[in-house]
Amino acid sequence: MPARATLFVVLAAGEGTRMKSDSPKVMHAVAGQPMLGCVLDAAQAANGKADLAVVVGPAMEAVADYAVARAPGAQTFIQRERRGTADAVRAAGEAVNGHDGDIVVLYGDTPLIRPGTLTAMIESLAQGADVAVLGFEAANPSGYGRLIREGGRLVAIREERDASEAERDIRLCNSGVMAFRSGVLPELLGRISTSNAKGEYYLTDAVEIAVGLGKTVGLVEGTEQEVLGVNDRAGLAEAEAAAQQRLRQAALAGGATLIAPDTVFLSHDTKIGRDVTVEPHVFFGPGVTVADGATIRAFSHIEGAMIAERATIGPYARLRPGADIGATARIGNFVEVKAARVETGAKVNHLTYIGDARVGEGANVGAGTITCNYDGVAKHFTDIGPGAFIGSNTALVAPVRVGEGAYVGTGTVLTKDVAPHALAIGRARQVEKPGWVTNLKRKAEPKGEAG
Repeated sequence: MPARATLFVVLAAGEGTRMKSDSPKVMHAVAGQPMLGCVLDAAQAANGKADLAVVVGPAMEAVADYAVARAPGAQTFIQRERRGTADAVRAAGEAVNGHDGDIVVLYGDTPLIRPGTLTAMIESLAQGADVAVLGFEAANPSGYGRLIREGGRLVAIREERDASEAERDIRLCNSGVMAFRSGVLPELLGRISTSNAKGEYYLTDAVEIAVGLGKTVGLVEGTEQEVLGVNDRAGLAEAEAAAQQRLRQAALAGGATLIAPDTVFLSHDTKIGRDVTVEPHVFFGPGVTVADGATIRAFSHIEGAMIAERATIGPYARLRPGADIGATARIGNFVEVKAARVETGAKVNHLTYIGDARVGEGANVGAGTITCNYDGVAKHFTDIGPGAFIGSNTALVAPVRVGEGAYVGTGTVLTKDVAPHALAIGRARQVEKPGWVTNLKRKAEPKGEAG
């Protein structure tokens, strides 16, 4: 019998008030993607058959649109009033009540949650729990709900403002993430009331209600770091630092050398091959793949780019989206490449802009070269053939083609195609005027006054 899909209900209704932002909290990025994307990724990685329901607040259409774009098939629901976590889950009642399988509730502002932890929650249900709670040992439990155990069994979750003095000394805390066996959650939601200090519907009350009904409650323990909830900019910076450490460790474990790891910044989807060397102060934006044996020199900024085997990038290079660098190619200092293919063995070594172009295999582009790809209305393509040589300080006015093995003289403004193996020179003829400076100075001398 095929495994049933797990429904992940992601609560993402938080506003950006404490972030001092006009953007919803869950749309702030960690490791190059919105926090909500991090959570959706974890849910899908934990269960390949995952169904997703995302609960957003009013006027959060951008969040709903992102969720559906990021995870096609996800359902979105609106929590009209912020009346607690159980109320938020009730907003997704159509998905919850109609789901024939386990349900996991998690939060869009916990970007460090690991897929393996969510899998452990699902396995706890498979092993007999009706409800599973994700807890953690807190270094400082202040502000967290406490997990109340009796005889080793979890019997309740107490929010701090409702906890007794003895309960506040407990260090085992609630992450908010909970899992429910098929059919259990709707029954528990119907029994949750507002009998608490804030007058809200707490999903955490489901534990005590479940125990009272004779149901089994399991406990899965995670780390404090992975359940970090981001509420302000300081928390966002903390989550980013933790995410970067994970990504760096994964790159090192995969066979890359990061000379100064703490100075290298990666994105959630950065792919780095074996025997890649990354020098200090390199930034990888989203959508970068670096193949085996490549070298990324210091102070380079790379996003949306493909870098093939044994290519060398930088130092101080910028690769923008659509840059496709071939094997053993060289992109040097203060070179920018955008929407261009630099083929095998080609060299673009100094102070150059290559945009909307092809640089053919083995071609050499001299210092100060510019592909003039934009005419103020549209972009145009420059094609530099294999083995071509582009002299320094050349402007290639697109659309233009340089044939295989052709040579373009230094200082040329190229406006017409160049045939293969031809020489093109397009610059003003040098003219020298002897004595011109002496004459200029003589004319500038002051005239004597008349007697």
